[in-house]
Amino acid sequence: MSGSVEVAPPADPLALESQICFALSVASRSVVAAYRPVLDTMGLTHPQYLVMLALWEQQPLALRDLARLLRLDPGTLSPLVKRLEAQGLVTRERSAHDERALSIELTPAGTALRSEAESIPERMMARLDVTRDELVALHRTMTKLIVAAES
Repeated sequence: MSGSVEVAPPADPLALESQICFALSVASRSVVAAYRPVLDTMGLTHPQYLVMLALWEQQPLALRDLARLLRLDPGTLSPLVKRLEAQGLVTRERSAHDERALSIELTPAGTALRSEAESIPERMMARLDVTRDELVALHRTMTKLIVAAES
């Protein structure tokens, strides 16, 4: 025996506390809520932060490409981008190559915000009391679940 404790499966296979969907739902809401005070200082909501992360990584991006990266419907993403534009962080312009496509690009203020955001991962690890190795393992597991669920 390696010192691990075996846990008996719950008597009820539908026990709420043993459901992965419940744990993921609660974890998602809780982690997003933990980000709120950190992002509030930057004037961003969590969905806006995800948009900015994508644009800090690659820009310009067509709205449809940004929606694909974030796994959001373009109709859901469009109001987020409009609010970021109103904040002076991004611009939305019709693509020169395709009048139907919107091109999203960071403004100088949006680009500058990245330096403030660079402390967020470390701050969130401390806030959530997790190590980098724990996050890497969790990310690997979550990615595996996402791939399985989407296939």
